[in-house]
Amino acid sequence: ICENMLMSEGFNSAKVLAKKMTVLYSLAQGQLSKQYHYDFKLRALKSVLVMAGDLKRGAADLPEDVVLMRALRDMNMPKFVKQDVPLFQGLLNDLFPGLDCPRVGHADLKQAIEDHFDDVDKYEDIYNLQVDKVMQLYETMLTRHSTMIV
Repeated sequence: ICENMLMSEGFNSAKVLAKKMTVLYSLAQGQLSKQYHYDFKLRALKSVLVMAGDLKRGAADLPEDVVLMRALRDMNMPKFVKQDVPLFQGLLNDLFPGLDCPRVGHADLKQAIEDHFDDVDKYEDIYNLQVDKVMQLYETMLTRHSTMIV
């Protein structure tokens, strides 16, 4: 299913990327903590594949593995609890070694979030984490019909 969807979204290296994606979801399901809101089944897989297709069409100059890695990261990271984030990042780095996949900027949004915090010193220990979570929420709302905040 994964390989066919990647091919239908225009990926030339669909076979290799489909294998990486299914291995990632299998490992994530086995190694990450058990949370009620985690979903590594077909519905989640299809959402990531559709987003990867949208990203590929929007940034045709990017290599296909970077596009898929970005879709996997951006669709999954917002739902993870704090202790699972480094585990998932490690799995991504193992399956996509040496790839640099920077996050999309949204500079105006980031500036608005930073302007909202009047006293950064008061929130210094969690400031960057909170800014990142608000950015993730925004990106999630761009790609999903409904959102649950945990």
